[in-house]
Amino acid sequence: MFLSDYLDHTIKKLKANTANILTLTNLSLGGLSVIFTMKGQLNASLLLIFLAALADRFDGTVARKLNIESELGKQLDSMSDIISFGVAPALLIYQSLLHDFGVPGAFFTILYIGCGAFRLARFNITENNGYFSGLPITAAGVLLTLSYLTIHYFPPQFFIFLIMILSFLMVGTFKLKKV
Repeated sequence: MFLSDYLDHTIKKLKANTANILTLTNLSLGGLSVIFTMKGQLNASLLLIFLAALADRFDGTVARKLNIESELGKQLDSMSDIISFGVAPALLIYQSLLHDFGVPGAFFTILYIGCGAFRLARFNITENNGYFSGLPITAAGVLLTLSYLTIHYFPPQFFIFLIMILSFLMVGTFKLKKV
């Protein structure tokens, strides 16, 4: 009897934390991406950001399906997203190109991260009624990460322009319907 109670309790705990485990997987992959970028392993960093996006895609869905949405989960998701789709893609582009621009390259890298953090904070304190306000950081981060694949085809100035546009789109007040 004791073993079955313990197993039931453990299964309930796992179910209750499934979405948070996916969110922490997102965070871990984003953090690992930052480490790989610092070591100069940029292709591996790119892959880790895309894997983080996959984990991020499912955490909210799982939370809704299992009816385990929580304020903690919402906050944890935003903290994970700033690492995986703010810091990791910005550092990937900085390390691959923007560091050559010196202070302006650092400025636009930090601008992108700051705008992403602002966008997530605004999202967390507003009612969203089926719409996003501004470009979600996940979309911006995936676009910025994808741009890494084009660094041999565009002039470096393009990436400063791209990071600036994505930054402003994240803090924009236009509405996007959630899909």
